[in-house]
Amino acid sequence: MKPATLLATASMAVSLTLSGPASAQETQPVGPYKDFKGKIELDVRDSVADWGPFTPKAAPKGAPNILFVLYDDTGLAAWSPYGGRINMPTLDRLAANGLTYTQWHTVALCSPTRSTILTGRNHTMNGMAAITEGANGFPGWSGRIPPQAATIAEVLRDNGYSTFWLGKDHNVPEQDVASGGDRRTWPLGMGFDRYYGFIGGETNQWYPDLVEDNRFVEPPSTPEEGYHFSKDLADQAIAMIRDQQATNPSKPWFMWYNPGANHAPHQAPQAYVDKYKGKFDDGYEAYRNWVLDRMIDRGVVPKGTELTPLNPLPADVANPADMVRPWESLSPDEKQLFSHMAEVYAGFSEYTDAQIGRVIDYLEKSGQLDNTIVLYAADNGASGEGTPNGSVNENKFFNGYPDDIAENMKLIDKLGGPDTYEHFPTGWAAAFSTPFQMFKRYSQYSGGTADPLVISWPKGIKARGEIRDQYHHSTDVVPTLLDIVGIEMPKVYHGVEQFPLSGVSMRYTFDAKPNDPTEKKRQFYAMLGTRGMWEDGWLAASVHAPFTDLGHFDQDQWQLYHVETDRSESKDLAKVYPDRLAALKQAWSEEARANLALPMDDRTAVEILGIERPSAEPARDRYVYYPGTVPVPEGVAVNIRGRSYKILANVEIVDADASGVIFAHGSRFGGHSLFIKDRKLHYVYNFLGIAPEQDFVSDIELKPGKYTLGVEFTRTGAGPHDESIGSTKLYIDDKVVAEGPMKTQPGKFTLSGDGLCVGYDSGDAVSRDYVSPGTFKGGTILDVVVTVEKTAYSDLEQEAKRAIAGD
Repeated sequence: MKPATLLATASMAVSLTLSGPASAQETQPVGPYKDFKGKIELDVRDSVADWGPFTPKAAPKGAPNILFVLYDDTGLAAWSPYGGRINMPTLDRLAANGLTYTQWHTVALCSPTRSTILTGRNHTMNGMAAITEGANGFPGWSGRIPPQAATIAEVLRDNGYSTFWLGKDHNVPEQDVASGGDRRTWPLGMGFDRYYGFIGGETNQWYPDLVEDNRFVEPPSTPEEGYHFSKDLADQAIAMIRDQQATNPSKPWFMWYNPGANHAPHQAPQAYVDKYKGKFDDGYEAYRNWVLDRMIDRGVVPKGTELTPLNPLPADVANPADMVRPWESLSPDEKQLFSHMAEVYAGFSEYTDAQIGRVIDYLEKSGQLDNTIVLYAADNGASGEGTPNGSVNENKFFNGYPDDIAENMKLIDKLGGPDTYEHFPTGWAAAFSTPFQMFKRYSQYSGGTADPLVISWPKGIKARGEIRDQYHHSTDVVPTLLDIVGIEMPKVYHGVEQFPLSGVSMRYTFDAKPNDPTEKKRQFYAMLGTRGMWEDGWLAASVHAPFTDLGHFDQDQWQLYHVETDRSESKDLAKVYPDRLAALKQAWSEEARANLALPMDDRTAVEILGIERPSAEPARDRYVYYPGTVPVPEGVAVNIRGRSYKILANVEIVDADASGVIFAHGSRFGGHSLFIKDRKLHYVYNFLGIAPEQDFVSDIELKPGKYTLGVEFTRTGAGPHDESIGSTKLYIDDKVVAEGPMKTQPGKFTLSGDGLCVGYDSGDAVSRDYVSPGTFKGGTILDVVVTVEKTAYSDLEQEAKRAIAGD
């Protein structure tokens, strides 16, 4: 092959003048280097170099650093800058040095909101009609951000920025959260140079499921050694910025910082929980009245703003799990428990704010804070997923399993620590979303969508400590940042024509007066059967009844609020202005179709989470796992929910005192584990963390030798909450060494990760009979087979024997 042909084949866009004839095709500039202005001859001494096409693009001169801090599950009335009872010293400091926004809205659920902040497009244009675990086979529901929606990180990185993502992700399809999964929607595939955090929707703050860049890693220390995820995240953030500044100090950076707070599990160091002792004893109804007065005094809401009902939805519409029990109807034990749950939430929030304060201090000491725009916000209203009774294990909510006050009271002194996976009751969700109706997941009311947002940029914002009332949305973040930096979202990116941005820039608000009109004209809302349409200060809100009559969206009743004068959405004007309501309903239909928001889905969490989704790995009935691999995430691990199953482990014991975990999946809040302890084989199924554990123990001891150790669960029916009822047999080779009745969870073990492990138990231990990681010692695990097929156990046992013999 001639040199000219070789270069053209490599897409070198150059004009070639070589000895000997060259075809027109060989000399025609092609590919990405068509702007090459040098000269290429056969001999480099006769050629002229041009570094232009190979020089990285620099950021616009003076471009600021960008730090976006995004909390989870926090209503407008929680934090101190807005009048709330939760002290946020770092946020107070930023608010005093910048702007506090009172009408900034989100999408009412985490994955959808986060996608809008990543791309600047409405959530359904990003395929995020719900959380990624709720994905379905429709464009707006795919759970995958499409190539038509380039991210802010991609655009900034292409324009000279370093890009970092810290903390929560929850924008990766569940089936891709795996070592062998598709990495294109992981942070490094979405334009970020570095990542450290958790990919799923939540994680245990004491035992997080961590990813560094593109690989799963274990936490650097344990709770006993002082570990907490909020602290770890700040350490990592400072390290990333420090390392970047050591080599490229002239290069601006963009950091998206997503702590686990305030999402469940609510977990915090005891010292921070103790700071709030007794501060919520007056109850959530009293809190709503107290905080509304403070919000009015601070100008967060206008004078005359009225409080909405604690349970605003009619009984035939309301989800019983989202109702609020009046404080005075509670027993003394319930009041004590619920108050303490609020204390834990507050301590969690402030502790995380203190860790973020360390990052802000570092930026100030290193001289970077002055030209760093800091956005500090939350992704949706406070969460009602704790049900009216609160929970010491939030995973019960996702399994459709009720909490028990007596069971919860046993753990009241453990709240916030590693022994609980706490979520407060719906009353506190309503209180921290004051003065609005409802909370997270309800997109038609501001209780689900109105969130804190503080912006500080010492060099670029003259105002200090001022309020901004302009109505804006999370889709407006990307246009704002691009406007500040001075670059545009490309119309074509990597050869793909891009969706237009859905939002508008908020930069004008930096120099506006507090109550100047907004430049945003309309915003549509859609989430899990709820719908809303805001336009020019008016809001149309659907009232849907999914819990009594599924579907029938065409029969929904609609409400109308003039939020320009009625900020809390307390006065329904539907009958007063029927023409305006009709116009807004029509506008919603237009926006929903244009933004791929259909179809609507109002099914239960258990139904939606249980949808079978396509995966690169074909569905199968038999799974083989080997020791030494990283935990297998639940989304791609064997699914034993609602079915009979068998577990067989080929093990060789060489030490009479061999012990440890052979197989484990889940955590103390739901999971199962096969292990050896005191020379006996154990199988524990931990049903949603409810004591006592279902523990099967062999009646004989294990001696050195080769064994097939196994478990067989036979499902015979379902219980009142769809839990599987059946019987379990524990085997050593072909001998039954323990048996008895057992029940299994109807839903997932956890949304936080706690993947399937062989030879150890990563993170939080499934059983209290051993301490994590409980590494297997004194022998060798050859493999573990988990099957949900109908093959008899004896046939599988013989097959396993053959496998051992052939090893």
